[in-house]
Amino acid sequence: MPALMILNGPNLNLLGTREPEQYGYETLADVEVMCREAANTHGYEIDFRQSNHEGVLVDAIHEARELMLQGELAGIVFNPGAYTHTSVALHDAIKGTEVPVIEVHISNVHAREAFRHHSYISPAATGIVIGMGVYGYVLGIHGLVAKLKS
Repeated sequence: MPALMILNGPNLNLLGTREPEQYGYETLADVEVMCREAANTHGYEIDFRQSNHEGVLVDAIHEARELMLQGELAGIVFNPGAYTHTSVALHDAIKGTEVPVIEVHISNVHAREAFRHHSYISPAATGIVIGMGVYGYVLGIHGLVAKLKS
């Protein structure tokens, strides 16, 4: 069975300590455990990654395409962090590779600052989970698996 890539953008390495009133007290390590358990219920392993660098995230999406073509990867659950609102490069990588991507945001970005209301990722994403806390990753995994079966 192919894996699912869980991809995390800038500052998500600070989960649990950065603005816990906004993002909660769970750490990125806690999120990885949750994702691993959720993926395992569907028979998938995970490839869990985080980077603060846009190019590294673009490269991971490109790598995901190659892994998908080899039958080793089924799709991506992606929290692009602040790059959501700025990165045409990530949008283009998702569109160009045709890898199924579920966009995830811990907070409800539409209830926050106006600059967070626009996503460059959403038009390229297969689906979106917003505002469900870190449980949104689990919902993203379940949603991705459902989309892959349809």
